[in-house]
Amino acid sequence: MAFQIMLAKAVSTVVTGAVGVAAYNGAKTLIAKAPLREAAVTATEWSLRGVRKAEEGAESARLSVSDVVAEAKERLGEEVAPPVAGETGHGHSH
Repeated sequence: MAFQIMLAKAVSTVVTGAVGVAAYNGAKTLIAKAPLREAAVTATEWSLRGVRKAEEGAESARLSVSDVVAEAKERLGEEVAPPVAGETGHGHSH
């Protein structure tokens, strides 16, 4: 009777180990085939698009505020400076 119990536990352990090895090998194969580089490039692309949209929104907001300030100065009779086209340099030469 004790031998049968030990044999059942041993068989159970072997089956559990075999299932674990099969799961490990399957996961290893899936990871090896996974397009990780493509996923990283796609995620980077999305983040760059998001940054560009945020920059566009910030520029739009800056221009809107500048328009409001210019109109307010005109109403006060102050001279409004012409709009600046942007910085001509960014701190270093190319």
